[in-house]
Amino acid sequence: MSTIQDFTGYQPTWCPGCGDWGIGMAIKKALVDLGYSPSDVAIVFGIGCSGNMNDFVNAYALHSLHGRALPNAIGIKLANHKLPVIAVVGDGDCYGEGGNHLIHAARGNHDITVIVHDNRVYGLTTGQSAPTSPKGFKSKSTPLGLIEAPINPLALALTQGASFIAQTFAGDLNHMISMIKLALNHKGFSLVNILQPCVTFNKVNTYQYYLKRVYKLDDNYDKTDFKLALEKTLELNEEKFPLGVIYQIEKKSYHEQLPQLSDDLTLISKKRFEKINDLIKNFQ
Repeated sequence: MSTIQDFTGYQPTWCPGCGDWGIGMAIKKALVDLGYSPSDVAIVFGIGCSGNMNDFVNAYALHSLHGRALPNAIGIKLANHKLPVIAVVGDGDCYGEGGNHLIHAARGNHDITVIVHDNRVYGLTTGQSAPTSPKGFKSKSTPLGLIEAPINPLALALTQGASFIAQTFAGDLNHMISMIKLALNHKGFSLVNILQPCVTFNKVNTYQYYLKRVYKLDDNYDKTDFKLALEKTLELNEEKFPLGVIYQIEKKSYHEQLPQLSDDLTLISKKRFEKINDLIKNFQ
């Protein structure tokens, strides 16, 4: 049986009070609760403060290029679809540079779990506005206020085919753990958007800001209702933030529809060409 210490790497260098501390603990606790060991899972990290977790969590890990965590995670899943694959990314990393990858990962229903640190700024590069920053947000890159409206990642993922969408808050450790566990147990594309205050560079979306605006979905909420889920995602426009599983349905994931694969056969177990000349013969 693994422990949190088994999943613990170097001492984090995040700012005191940063929501990343809670997210890191929630990920490790969820993996322990599900009975995984560090050698049982693969985690791909994006760039930014969230990506620094690559040094702080012990597992089979890959620190990807900016915005490219999802295609790396998909590649790992296709090579060994028996392996749980997690992408730990930031809002700028995934919704900005990696936005196109998010769309196609969702529409393909690739069986990966995407955990997003949504702090609404580029924290590691000292607080420039991000795709999720609110309109009018003032930063080093937008000193007169951000012109664009914020992207709505939940609505984007929902309308592009994601089969599991949840939202949680870095100020609620137990809720984060439960959402991550549900996402990991889901077969298909899972998005967990975590509202994560950046205490150093975002003085707008603070813990106090979210505590006044978050609410948990009740037990009677129908998470299979697409139209209802869409209504919940659009509450972002009203500065309301529903917490819980906003949408979940069952449908075949991408790798389950590939004729080359089966429950027992993975790409890494298939016979390889050991010599380049043998491979070339197949194209002659």
